[in-house]
Amino acid sequence: MIDLLTLNAGDAHLTVDLVAGGRISSFSIGDAELIVPQAVDPNPLNWGCYPMVPFAGRLRDGSLWFDGATHALPRTLGPHAIHGYGFTSEWHRLDDNAIEWNFTEPWPFTGRAIQRFELAERHLTVTMEVLAHQRQPMQVGWHPWFQRETAAGALEFELPAASMYRLGSDGIPDGELITPPPGPWDDCFTALSHEPVLRWGDLTLALSADADHWVVYDRPDHAICVEPQTGPPNGVNSAPEVLDAGETLTTSFTLRW
Repeated sequence: MIDLLTLNAGDAHLTVDLVAGGRISSFSIGDAELIVPQAVDPNPLNWGCYPMVPFAGRLRDGSLWFDGATHALPRTLGPHAIHGYGFTSEWHRLDDNAIEWNFTEPWPFTGRAIQRFELAERHLTVTMEVLAHQRQPMQVGWHPWFQRETAAGALEFELPAASMYRLGSDGIPDGELITPPPGPWDDCFTALSHEPVLRWGDLTLALSADADHWVVYDRPDHAICVEPQTGPPNGVNSAPEVLDAGETLTTSFTLRW
């Protein structure tokens, strides 16, 4: 089954695949397709721009600790769980600009996430609103895979970060902040002085979010990931946003060109 949400504004075109995790499957400006398509690598971790909910990044050993209980979640990347379950679930259409997903197992709590897409001639804004049906920890974000080569040219990337989380031996931040070393990176940054910027020739894309953490994964030759998150990897354990029943968490991600 295919269920696509499509939006157009000027020379910008957006396609969202509801069945494949409520993800942006195509985002083009003019002739330049900016997002890695499914055909490159069908693994759901490795294409499109997908929502990370109800947690973002790695979850150490697949273990969630909350209110005195430990919940064992599937280890979906090596010894860890990663990126939540929204990106591997089917979302449902609310209207021409919004889709929703109701939490399902293996997440041990009930709730709902809504994504809204606003496409204009010079910006795209994606907003995620999470409603908790019962008390639970929460962390959200987006995981865009940007292509290094497009019809507009080769990618140049600017990351104005003053600090980066130090990684422990298990690849999870240990809580200490350090001065960022040169890349390549698979790391979480904070204290940005201004927006991350991607350039392909004359096309410039500035990223902003009301989340205060950014994970950058720039090791692949064909792509770079610049991911806004409401906390660091394993943050749903170390520093979660706790929602009581009936409370919401809302965050947004804007791309301007």
